[in-house]
Amino acid sequence: MRLISGRHLIVTLLVSAPVVALFGVLVGPTQIAFGSIFSPEQYPQDWMILREIRLPRVVLTAMIGAVLAISGAILQGLFRNPLADPSLIGVTAGASVGASFAILVGAGLVGSSLGGLSVTALGAFLGGTLAVWLVYQLSTGPRGTSVSTMLLIGIAVTVLAAALNNLMNFLAENEMLRRMSLWQMGNLDLASWNRVKLCFLMFVVFVLLLRGQAANLNVLLLGESEARHLGINVDAMKKRLVLLTALGVGVCTALAGTIAFVGLIVPHIVRLIAGPDHRTLLVASGLMGATLLVIADMLAKVVLSPAELPVGIITAFLGVPFFVYLLVHQRRTDA
Repeated sequence: MRLISGRHLIVTLLVSAPVVALFGVLVGPTQIAFGSIFSPEQYPQDWMILREIRLPRVVLTAMIGAVLAISGAILQGLFRNPLADPSLIGVTAGASVGASFAILVGAGLVGSSLGGLSVTALGAFLGGTLAVWLVYQLSTGPRGTSVSTMLLIGIAVTVLAAALNNLMNFLAENEMLRRMSLWQMGNLDLASWNRVKLCFLMFVVFVLLLRGQAANLNVLLLGESEARHLGINVDAMKKRLVLLTALGVGVCTALAGTIAFVGLIVPHIVRLIAGPDHRTLLVASGLMGATLLVIADMLAKVVLSPAELPVGIITAFLGVPFFVYLLVHQRRTDA
């Protein structure tokens, strides 16, 4: 049962997202004048903070939130399981191992960068890519790619990654251990225009490859056999969607660390509000994911100001209670 129509939800999110983004550039440990947005020459210092720190952070945060939420919606449709999220294909776990390894082994190179990416981010991207490749290769056989096998291998890779992370945590010194922990909780305070450019490039490719997949995911809800009878190349679609989510989540994790719950909770919330139609679900999930993560980042900056909380903690505190409320409300409505 839908609470509102998909069109109304998308319009609501389109209106609220810019408002949230505006607050996102104004809120922070340093108070800045609202007029600096429209009259930068009168507030040169505030304008510099907006241009070089706040604005790239909000733009990067919104794109990451959108990609994580859309990726979760894709995988939930692919696995036909509303509890699926990007971590199931191993990309998050692999990225975590790659980042921890880069911190542990490349301690002297942590401050260096390549194309706007730190050594830690590069390690995370390579680790996530390797994990997805391993999951995909092991789950593909003569009869094609098995979604259930991919799910089980993804869980196994996640457990293995957790063991490797624990081993590196045991070997790491105190400073390294703290960097590993903070990265695994999600960290958006390293946002810059170089990172925005990298994320935007990924975002454009992500959206272009996503074109036409909403209808295919709708058909896949009927089952793989039915989808094949309707003329869909299910194996090619699986490969495309898995690689697409691996690209999106891998780049997001490399740029911002591990941000949990967005890919799981946001698509489920949208589905509870507006129904399972992927033509609505993918767009609304992207808008809601961007909005939720910008709100979470605002709170992360001010809750313990001037210190910052990891944004992953905020997403859990924000998302889980609202998620539980919607589930309870849906049960009462269906009853």
